[in-house]
Amino acid sequence: MKILLVGAGGVGDSIAKIAARRAFYEQIVVTDYDLARAERTVAWIAARHTPEVAAKFTADRIDASDASDVERVARRHGTTHVMNAVEPKFVPTIFAGALAADANYVDMAMSLSEPHPTDPYSETGIKLGDDQFAQSADWELKGTLALVGMGVEPGLSDVFARYAADHLFSEIDELGTRDGANLVVRDDDGTEVFAPSFSIWTTIEECLNPPVIWEKDRGWFTTAPFSEPEVFDFPGGIGAVECVNVEHEEVLLMPRWVDAKRVTFKYGLGNEFIGILRTLHQLGLDKTAPLTVRSANGPVQVAPRDVVAAGLPDPATLGPRMTGKTCAGLWVTGTGVDGYPREVYLYHVADNEWTMAEYESQCVVWQTALNPVIALELLSLGVWGGSGVLGPEAFDALPFLELMALPVEEGGYGQAWGLEDRAV
Repeated sequence: MKILLVGAGGVGDSIAKIAARRAFYEQIVVTDYDLARAERTVAWIAARHTPEVAAKFTADRIDASDASDVERVARRHGTTHVMNAVEPKFVPTIFAGALAADANYVDMAMSLSEPHPTDPYSETGIKLGDDQFAQSADWELKGTLALVGMGVEPGLSDVFARYAADHLFSEIDELGTRDGANLVVRDDDGTEVFAPSFSIWTTIEECLNPPVIWEKDRGWFTTAPFSEPEVFDFPGGIGAVECVNVEHEEVLLMPRWVDAKRVTFKYGLGNEFIGILRTLHQLGLDKTAPLTVRSANGPVQVAPRDVVAAGLPDPATLGPRMTGKTCAGLWVTGTGVDGYPREVYLYHVADNEWTMAEYESQCVVWQTALNPVIALELLSLGVWGGSGVLGPEAFDALPFLELMALPVEEGGYGQAWGLEDRAV
């Protein structure tokens, strides 16, 4: 397996660091539009691993917005798998470049919905992932696989859905992804500051689009942003967090392969974060269409959302100033295999103190990066496989969860996942 890693930001950097401890691949080419970022990741690995491991990693420059450039770089390195680790706005070009290069493809966020911010799930709208699923036959014809939505959410939550359907429930009422944290970022004098732990570009897209819900008798439909608040109790010492509806890929993926009456996604944003997002929307700073802006060198075209992203700290740099834990998981209700009502929460908790000590990666990006590495290893082993455009639910969940939880000394990743039975 020869992997072309597109993007050396927080998640891409973490993917490379996690993969450096594994041996399932022949080569990983770390690429970025900013070559220095890719070189920095490769240098970090070289400084902490054996020469044999370091020799598997090289850096190169790529323009993720240009499908032909993605194809050229992939072919130059003999790539078998393109790993997309950049913002979802680049999905169409990376997806097309991988297909043109006859390479397999993995991403953690799917093609965007349109139009925005009106209802994208009307008869004329485009849903999350529609553009990719529409090309499934092209991938099947080439015998290559596009594994989409294989991060943590979406990704691990979708693996949990497959596991719940196969092993825990005879009938599922609701698959509800629930994400919460108690993370705090402080400045140098200890004052708590606003600093999103994940790409603000992606967060704006997810949170200001109408949230999507799926019901068996109704199909996909949307509600208002931040609707249906509920207090959810998260494990790992995180505790109660108010969660609200957010547009997310799980709701578009799970119903395709898992039988359930209802599918939802709710995220613990907090009142301050919701207020800031609403203000950005009111000011038009969430827009992606470029505006003409004055500069020292004359008028330039700048997207307001890109200005917001540039004005906030890079999430990859927040680790040293961050404390707390993040929890990703799936709340499932229905009838257990014994015929009785059942309610469970399947989850994984990442502690920032641990991820920083082990990988110098903050916990949110590290937790996201863990899961595509596990998936790539299963693909390399032939445990997972296929062609076309498929989500994580299309594969047997048990090998993934077993490899994830297996102790490192026994050949696994040593990342325990939890299952809490909750009162019905």
